[in-house]
Order: sequence, then structure tokens, then C-alpha cells
Amino acid sequence: MRHLQSKAALFAALLATAAIPSTFAETVIPTLPQIAAHRGGTADAPENTLEAIRLAVSNRADIMWLTVQLSQDGVPVLYRPADLAVLSDVSGPVAARTAKDLSQVNVGWTFKGSKGDYPYRKQPVGVPTLSQALHALPANMPVILDLKALPAEPLALAVAKVLDEEQAWSRVTLYSTEVAFQQAFASYPKARMFESRDATRTRLAKVALNAGCDAPPNQPIWAGFELKRKLKVVEQFTLGEGVSDVNATMWTPNAVACFRKHAPVKIVAIAVNDADAYRQAACLGIDVVLSDSPKQMTAIRDGIPSKLQCNG
Repeated sequence: MRHLQSKAALFAALLATAAIPSTFAETVIPTLPQIAAHRGGTADAPENTLEAIRLAVSNRADIMWLTVQLSQDGVPVLYRPADLAVLSDVSGPVAARTAKDLSQVNVGWTFKGSKGDYPYRKQPVGVPTLSQALHALPANMPVILDLKALPAEPLALAVAKVLDEEQAWSRVTLYSTEVAFQQAFASYPKARMFESRDATRTRLAKVALNAGCDAPPNQPIWAGFELKRKLKVVEQFTLGEGVSDVNATMWTPNAVACFRKHAPVKIVAIAVNDADAYRQAACLGIDVVLSDSPKQMTAIRDGIPSKLQCNG
């Protein structure tokens, strides 16, 4: 049995040691990672609202990441959870209400301020449409739309209609954890998509396991995954399975090199919310970090020296 050492345990060991530095060197970072406001900056204001967008712009976010669902009357609106009760003073799915009704829902109801209070219960903020959000943004600000609601085809059609009307295709990139949206937007020549999360995850896992660089992108594309991610690694046995819980560092120097082996891939590190994580992303040459608080992260970026201590 001794020779049957679990692949899951090996995976855990490899991932646990991936970020351990051996030597350090002063490194000049020519371009620090851009900051994308996650759902408009979910830590600074009620997420996916015009208020969050306004604050993220004033806090000098570089990119706006917004979550899109479809209202009952077929209008793309900004909201993430499956139930309105998670953030608002009403319950039920977004798809059960019209865009006009959603604009009257207070999605700032559960937002807790820095003093432990609920400031938006007296200053209601509704669910905006995608069109309203695009109008509220500077014309030159890039936007990443995270597509949530299935089936994919109706949402893709409605989003494409808005992007046509607003002439916004050139500044919008489309992301989803659902591979169905890759297929839904395949017929739109102007659509710029992240590669599928499944493809990104598989490649990252193989790099971490020293299984080689699997099918790196051969053309410019965006790829996004968490900088660090809690994973369950499952090994199948003949009569059972073994499970290892791993706190994995997903983006490493080898992973970044793999993704950019054949093409200038734009890499987004998701869930970068403190100074150490931002410095790590900068040393890796990550293009964009997705952060909950643009206010905090721009202050961190402003404090980064021209030379960083990076792993040698």
C-alpha cells in the first residue's frame, strides 16, 4: 500500500509549496496590475448599483466588472444572487419582476457600513439596467460583464442588443462560469469572451501537478481565475475515493508562462483584496486584479515602490 501514495496528497503538496520563495530580488515592475471593481466595488457600496459605479470611478478603478441577469420583460439588469432577498427588501428571482419594478427594489438593504449600520435603508438604491450602467461609466472605461442567468441564449441576445444600441462592443469583454455562454455568443463576431473557466482551471491544475502546459491559447484572449482558491481534490479508487482539502495558489510563474506561451493572454487574478496579494500579482506580471474595494486597492497601488521584492 505504501507505493500507492495518493495523487491528491501529491497535488496538495505541490500546491502548498508553489508560492514558497527561495530567493528574493529587487524587481522593477513596468506596469502594475489594473484594478477591476468587482460588481462595482461590493465592499464600498451596494454591489452592481449606479452608486457603486459612481464610487468606483471616483476611487480610480480602471475596469468595471458587472453582473448581468434578465428581467421578466427581457431587459439586461445588474444583479448577482439567485434571490432578491439576499441583498434587498423583497424576495424572489430577478426574472419574476420587470425592469421597472426592479428599479424600485432597494438592493442596498443588507449593505453594512463601516460603523455597523445600514446607511442605504434610508437612501434606497434600485437595480439598474445594463444600458443605465453603460451611460453612467466614462466612455473609455473597459467593462467586464459576468453573465449569470441560464438559459444562455435569451440573455446573450438581450445583451448583444444593448451593446449594439450603445455601440459598446469594443470596450466590453464577456465572462461566465457557464460554458453555455461561449456557445451563445459564438455567432456574434464582435463578442470578446474570456476562455471558458473549465479550460482555465484544467490548465492551471496540470501546471500545478507538473503535467505540462496543456494546450495554451494560440491567440489573444482573456483568462481569469482566483489567485488563491480552496479546492477539494478527489482521487478515485477501485472501491472508494480519497479527498484532500487544499488551499491552493493558482497563479504561479509557471502558470503565467504557460498561458502566454503562444499568445499575449490577458490574465485576471480574481479575489485580490489585500496588499500582499496585490504585490504577488504584480510580481507575477498579472494584468488585472479583481477587487471588492477599489478605494482600498488604489491606495495600496499608490503605495507600491518602483522596485518590489519578488521571488527570484
